[in-house]
Amino acid sequence: MPRSASSRAHGASSKGGKPRAIRIIGGDWKRTPLPVLDLDGLRPTPDRVRETLFNWLGQRLDGQRCLDLFAGSGALGFEAASRGAARVLMVERNARAAAQLRANQERLAARMTEIAEADGLRLAASLPPGSFDVVFLDPPFGADVLDKALALAAPLVSKDGFLYVEAGAALEPGANEALAGWEVLRQGKAGAVHFHLLRRENEE
Repeated sequence: MPRSASSRAHGASSKGGKPRAIRIIGGDWKRTPLPVLDLDGLRPTPDRVRETLFNWLGQRLDGQRCLDLFAGSGALGFEAASRGAARVLMVERNARAAAQLRANQERLAARMTEIAEADGLRLAASLPPGSFDVVFLDPPFGADVLDKALALAAPLVSKDGFLYVEAGAALEPGANEALAGWEVLRQGKAGAVHFHLLRRENEE
């Protein structure tokens, strides 16, 4: 599942530009299909993985602030918005993918969502610490991005918030300086994707 070094869709070329679709799993827009451009390197988080993740998070995210740092299709960000998030910031560098995110945002009248066409790492570096309750992190596999993304994203999570990470291998917080003080609450594997839900360790 190759992806580029800066976004799930950055640098992607179109396979004819034909749209495909993702389906929102739950919440206010349950079962709503959303068009997704067929771009090389853009890999929406599968339905089964999203369903598992939001089961872990307790189904609803009412009032929470969410960041989808490598938004791609917007599957995670729109799912969070559907489940009551107060604010969802989706960051996507690829212009065509970002345009599709804005079209889906308009289609849903998703006023709680913000689409930022920007480099995820650069934008993360400019955000204040603790400004999000849930951060979704799905950087490209096979590139030297994950460690940088973790180092920038982890401080953005509020004290009792969650960090969700998709990666090409299982995370080992003890072996990663960026995850010092974090623990993996739940983890799973779907195909080549390892997915994890992390939270800061209890400091008591």
